[in-house]
Amino acid sequence: MSKIVIAKYHTSNETFEIFVDADLAYDFITGKISDSLKALDVEEVFKDAKKGERQSPEKLNKVFNTTDMAKIAEIILKNGDVPITTEQKNRLLEEKRKQIIEIISKNSIDPRTNAPNPPLRVENAMKQAKVTINPFKSANEQIEEVVKKINMIMPIKFTNAKLVVTIPPEFSNRCYGLLKQFGMKSEQWLSSGALQANLEFPAGMQTDFFDKLNKLTQGKADVKIMT
Repeated sequence: MSKIVIAKYHTSNETFEIFVDADLAYDFITGKISDSLKALDVEEVFKDAKKGERQSPEKLNKVFNTTDMAKIAEIILKNGDVPITTEQKNRLLEEKRKQIIEIISKNSIDPRTNAPNPPLRVENAMKQAKVTINPFKSANEQIEEVVKKINMIMPIKFTNAKLVVTIPPEFSNRCYGLLKQFGMKSEQWLSSGALQANLEFPAGMQTDFFDKLNKLTQGKADVKIMT
């Protein structure tokens, strides 16, 4: 029997919920299937799924810039909160652990030698420091805490990118989660409705950030690199 769960997507002041098959939702999140509609139990978006209260087309357009169910479901499944089974949780936990090791290894050096930190050294330090990984948070959101713990075992130095990003009003809500994921230090809602945010994250993550930002904003975001 398939298990139907509620996937939720939160913006600064709105909640969007959809009914999904837990297994198919996980398959979509991990790339095993590419059609987000296959994961849906009902092709509707709710503000309160348990009460059956639907979100209006106006709210969908405002946050997702579309009323296309496939596109909305994709954003919710990839950026929202999706309940998963214990087995799926364990698989995600292992995937997040590997991602964190890769990010630290690629974006840090040993300040004593200016040499890269090999993945095995990072992995061993995480084990020694008894680092706990959260499978429901992105790898990027957990890097700072992991580095604090293992820095007592192995010296680590990151070169950070500092950016000021301005998101046009029509894309601001849908980009909010991405900005938080990439180390948003402060935010300001401009009179035009645009969202301006100050970000700081390891410089090696810039390509990944720009790719995701351009996809969400159709290349219309303004980015200034601070020195």
